[in-house]
Order: sequence, then structure tokens, then C-alpha cells
Amino acid sequence: MSEQLNGQYHGARKTLFWLVMKTSFLTLITLGIYRFWAKTRIRKYLWSGTSAGNDSFEYTGTGLEKFLGFLVAIVILAIYLGSVQMILLFFGLSMMADATTPAGMIAQLGAIYISVIAVMPVILFAQYRARRYKMARTRWRGIRFGMDSAACGYVWRAVGHFFLTAITLGILLPRQSFYLEKYMADRSWYGDAKFEQLGRWQSLYPGFKHILIGMVVLVVSAILLATTNGAAAGAIGLSVGYIWITIGAVYYRIYAFNYLTSNKSLNSQIGFFSGARTGKVVGTAIKGAILIAIIGAVAGGIFFAISFAMIGFSMPRDPSVLGGLTGGILGVLGVVFYVGFLLMMSALSFILITQPIIAHVVDNAALSGAEHLNNIQQREADEGADAEGFADALDIGGGI
Repeated sequence: MSEQLNGQYHGARKTLFWLVMKTSFLTLITLGIYRFWAKTRIRKYLWSGTSAGNDSFEYTGTGLEKFLGFLVAIVILAIYLGSVQMILLFFGLSMMADATTPAGMIAQLGAIYISVIAVMPVILFAQYRARRYKMARTRWRGIRFGMDSAACGYVWRAVGHFFLTAITLGILLPRQSFYLEKYMADRSWYGDAKFEQLGRWQSLYPGFKHILIGMVVLVVSAILLATTNGAAAGAIGLSVGYIWITIGAVYYRIYAFNYLTSNKSLNSQIGFFSGARTGKVVGTAIKGAILIAIIGAVAGGIFFAISFAMIGFSMPRDPSVLGGLTGGILGVLGVVFYVGFLLMMSALSFILITQPIIAHVVDNAALSGAEHLNNIQQREADEGADAEGFADALDIGGGI
């Protein structure tokens, strides 16, 4: 009989709250430089709080290698984007030119679109390299994960899939999701055991249904909005369609994650399962957002109450003090409150939304065929992973 290991998350809210508060404060006073170390410390905590069976994961990345990777990526990006702008100028196109004629406006718009398209391959390259870095810096049961160096192949495939999705108005999004994940999964390793993505891309369509319904609602609403008698209904329908698509996108993402995870294999002997639920994820996000809003409102109310109390206390004695000492104290308190408020909101978002969702996903995941894990040997360290430099430089590496 196949041995099964269930996922478990055992991170503590209090510990993560103060960790996020501290690392966010250090990031603030270092003008953002500490964020590489902050992300590393948070990942180490989350990884160590995640286990399968009785074995926790380990994150071995460092803040320094992420910082150095970022500096290298900035230099390469500056050269690449500078070259793109030089080519545009050679053909008489510029985003900064003063467009005073229709032709000039078209040329300026063209320059903007070309610049955006030019950045797209770099973003895709960064996404692959960021995942490769996290894989290379993750260990379980003493065995490290890894990923092949194949970012360029991912880029041109992703561009092709995005083009097909765009010209079909999103209908081929499941095909894109499946094949891009398959490309990365089929090049991933755990020790000397290779992952493989099984399944069919057509099987993702049941999870796509709510996006399609939302799109239909938007189209019908837009038609009604253009008519005299249906303008009110059309306006309401647009709001409904937008909300439907938003929730549908969450539903699709979770459905796709569950399907793709449950159809992965390791060495053709070990299988996986994911049973995350959309209702739980959306409910956690909504409940967390409401609690954060309430706590923020209470904190703001307390601050203003203290401020008015200080003003009222100073008024009977000497009104001139209000413009001097009390005003200065209130100014300092205002800055301290604002900074503390931002740090608290960030920490609350982690412990009320991010961590509960991670816990739900992990607790509803499992691994089958665990008896074959003992046959897996260590693989060589992947020194080629570039510490997510491009991902951080393009601000797409902010996720844990």
C-alpha cells in the first residue's frame, strides 16, 4: 500500500507579526536596502513552518546574494533598456517627444507600446529565474531541489502563448497555464529525481467557467449601456461582471493549482495532491481585510483622541503653547503614528491574510508513494541561479 505524507503548517501568528514589523522597520530606515534580507528572513520562517510528515522545509538563500543579484540585474537592465530607447530614437520615435500633430501622437503611442513589449521578455526571464532560485535554495529531508537553466526557452514559449491567448480574447488561457507550468515542472528536480507534469490542458476549462460568465455579463452590460432604456441595468451589470471576473480569476487560479499539483509526479513513483478551496481563500481574504480595516480605524481614532486631548489640555493654560510645544509634539507623534500604522498594516496583512491562506493550502496538500523517497540521492548544488535579481529589479519578486 502506498505511504502518504500530509502537509502541515505550524507557523505562529505572534512570531510572524513581530518578524514582519521588525524587518519592515529596518527596510524603511535603510531606504529599502534591507528588503533583500527581510524577504529572506520571512521565507526562512515560512519554509521552516511548513512540513510534510514530520520533516520541515529549509530555505538556504541569503540576503547578500539577493542584493548582489539585484545590482547585477540593474546594470544589465539599464544597458538593455537604453539600447531599446536608442533604437527608437534612430527611427524617430520617442516617449518624451512633444506630440503636437496626429502623426506625432501615433508615433509617441507606438514608442510606448514598443517599450512595454521590449520589457516583456525580461519579465518572463525574471519569472523563470526567480522560481529557479527558490527551488535551488530549498531543502527537504536534507535533499535540495533544483531546476534546469532554461529561461530563454521559457521566454519565447511564453510570448507565443500570450499572443495566442490575446488573439482568442482569453479563451486559450488554460492552454497557456498548462504548457507554461509543464515547461517549468518538467525541468525541476528533487535530488536526482525528476518532476513531470501530467494531465491535459483541456481539463482546466471547468475552472475557467466563471471568467467566461463574467465576460458574457460585461459584453451584455456594455450593449445595454449603449441603449437608452437599458443604461441603468448596463451600469449595474458592468459592476457585477467586474466582480464576477475578479472572483472567477481567483477560482481559476486555485482550480488550476489543484489540478496541476494533483497531476505532477516525481520519478514516476511519487504523486501529489492539493485540495485548496476557493471559498476558504476568498473568505479568509475578506475577513482579514475587514479586521484590518477595523483595527486601522480604531488605531486612527485613538490617535486623534489623544491629539484633541493634548490640544484641549494646553488651551486653558496658555494658547501660545499650542502653536509651539504642543504643535511640535503633535507633528512628531503624527510621523511616528503614520510609520507605525504602515508597519502594523503590513504585519496584519501577513498574519490575517497571507499566513492563513498558506496554512490552508499546505494543510490540504499530500504526497503519495513516500516509501520511494529513501531512494532519492542528493544532487549537485545549482550555483547558476541568479538570486532573483531581475525579479527584484522589476518589482515582480515581491511575493514570498
